Amino acid sequence: MAIEQTFSIIKPDAVGRGLIAEILKMITDSGLKIKGMKMMHMDRAKAEGFYAVHKERPFFGELVDYMISGPVVVSCLEGENAIETYRNLMGATNPADAAEGTIRAAYGENIQNNSCHGSDGPDTAKTEVAYFFNDDELVG
Repeated sequence: MAIEQTFSIIKPDAVGRGLIAEILKMITDSGLKIKGMKMMHMDRAKAEGFYAVHKERPFFGELVDYMISGPVVVSCLEGENAIETYRNLMGATNPADAAEGTIRAAYGENIQNNSCHGSDGPDTAKTEVAYFFNDDELVG
């Protein structure tokens, strides 16, 4: 199994409901290590840049508005098959379809307010980690 990094966002809905500790516990209990983490309130430019891949989609404006509506917690996670491990832990995008024991099943409210984001592949993970973290902000 390969040691790899992935990227996580605890979204505004989960931060606003005080779920940071619960979600971080689920992450670390899964065997993933937190290599870097910070709480921030994204401005519009940061959110638009992060979600630029969706710029032409009809939900882009609503997504950006949501992501700037409150603080988020961004993390770089590391472990064996970290991308797959975290995606399985998050569960299906729509919490109604998420398996029991996943973050979204436990804490997601709907398809947008689904509590977390995670990278969908190695290239995306590398890009997303670099978008939020400098090398000196990642430890270990």
